[in-house]
Amino acid sequence: LKPEGMCRAELCVPLPASAVKPNEVDLAAFWAKLGGPVVSTENRDVWALGAPPEERNAALEGLEAPDFTLPDIDGVPRSLSQLRGKKVFLATWASW
Repeated sequence: LKPEGMCRAELCVPLPASAVKPNEVDLAAFWAKLGGPVVSTENRDVWALGAPPEERNAALEGLEAPDFTLPDIDGVPRSLSQLRGKKVFLATWASW
């Protein structure tokens, strides 16, 4: 921490004065300044700092879903690989 803000070597991210107190730094303010999403519980005792959108997008662009086969609406087996080159929307759901 330098007067210029949060720094690594010569690269600094300026912080608002309200984000810095003696022996204390508001990491949520710092992370938000970098463009990362920040959420907390209602009573603010648990915080989560997410990856910035650019990082999430880069990770998703390089991913490829594994091939699988499921019956279509007429019961004909269809593989994801049969749709290569076409736009495909995959929706997933988990109860956890």
